Amino acid sequence: MEEVTRLHLPKPKMVATDVDGTLIDHDERVTARTKAAVAALIADGVPFVLATGRPPRWIEPVVDGLGFAPLCVCGNGAVIYDSAADKVLAGRTLDVDTLSWIADLAERALPGCGLAAERVGASAHDAATPQFVSSPEYEHAWLNPDDTAVARHEVIDAPAIKMLIRLRGVLSGDMRAVLAPLIGDRADITYSTDHGLIEVSAPGVTKASGLATVAQRLGVQHSAIIAFGDMPNDVPMLEMAGHGVAMANAHPEALAAADEVTATNAEDGVAQVLERWWD
Repeated sequence: MEEVTRLHLPKPKMVATDVDGTLIDHDERVTARTKAAVAALIADGVPFVLATGRPPRWIEPVVDGLGFAPLCVCGNGAVIYDSAADKVLAGRTLDVDTLSWIADLAERALPGCGLAAERVGASAHDAATPQFVSSPEYEHAWLNPDDTAVARHEVIDAPAIKMLIRLRGVLSGDMRAVLAPLIGDRADITYSTDHGLIEVSAPGVTKASGLATVAQRLGVQHSAIIAFGDMPNDVPMLEMAGHGVAMANAHPEALAAADEVTATNAEDGVAQVLERWWD
C-alpha cells in the first residue's frame, strides 16, 4: 500500500461508499462535514452511490442525513435501488431449492443457529412483500429489528436476496470458515459484522457485481471509481474499484484489500479523502 499523503490521483468519475462503519459515525449520523463533501461532488456532476448490506427499507435515514437521494447497491449487491423514486430497479435472488439446501447445511454444520431471509418488493415500502422473516431461533445482531417471526419452513419458502445465519457467541469469520467450503460456488458468502452473523447471496452477487451494474448504466469505467468500506463484504468492491479506500477502523481483510487507509468513520474519513477534489 502506498503512502497515502503522496498519492496523486485523478478526480474520480464515480464515488461509491459503504454506510455502516464507513460513511456514518458511531451514532449512525451523516456528519455536517461528510454531507458537505458529498454535496460538493454531486454539484460537480459526479455520481455518488451507496453500496451497502442494508436493504432498501433502511436507506431512508441515510438519504435524510445526506440531503440527497442516490442510486444504491443494497443487500450486498443483490439489489439496485433508486432511492429518489423509491423503486427497485433490479434484483438477484436465491431460489427456494438453494435456500432449503443452505438451511439444512447450516443447521448441521452450525448447531443451534437461527435463520432469516431478506426479501425485496417493488419498492422499499412494498407492504405486499414481508421483507424480513426469521425463524424462532434467530437472535438479532443489531437493535430495532423489523422482521416477522415465522416457522422455520416459512423462512425458505420464497426467493430471497440473502439468507442470514446467526449463531450468538461465535465469530462471523469462524462461521464463514466452516460453511464456505461446504457451500462452494453454489452461493456467495460474506459478513458485515463480527458478531456471529453471516450473509449468503446468489452466486457471484457481491457489492462489486452490483456496483459494476451501476457503473455500466452510467458509462463509468471501473478504473475511474473510488470506493470506501470497512468489512469483508466490502472487499470485492475495494478490489474492483480503481482506488479502494479502507477506514482506519476496518476489518483486517478490508485493510489488506485497500489501496489506501483513511481516518475512522468517527473522524470523517470519507470526507477527508473526498476533500482532495471537492473542498
